[in-house]
Amino acid sequence: MQGLKIAVIVMSVLIVAGVAVIGVTIARRVYVAPGPLAEMLLDEPAGTHIVAVSGPPQQLLVQLQGGGPDRVVMVDMRDGKIAGRLSLKH
Repeated sequence: MQGLKIAVIVMSVLIVAGVAVIGVTIARRVYVAPGPLAEMLLDEPAGTHIVAVSGPPQQLLVQLQGGGPDRVVMVDMRDGKIAGRLSLKH
């Protein structure tokens, strides 16, 4: 009987610790600002201007007009590199 009590206590502590780790991981992913970007330069033609900025947590979608066809540039927030481009052909 004593062994059963010890096993239940140990398993309860492990469950509480596991839930705490999951809670901390979720909090970090939700509340910590993503990416090391402090300043970024998009190499776009003269006359280009930003129309809108949006995106999921790990990406930045920048809608651009002027300097060519309208386009959307996808930037990876983790390393600041351009992950893709979507252009409208005229």
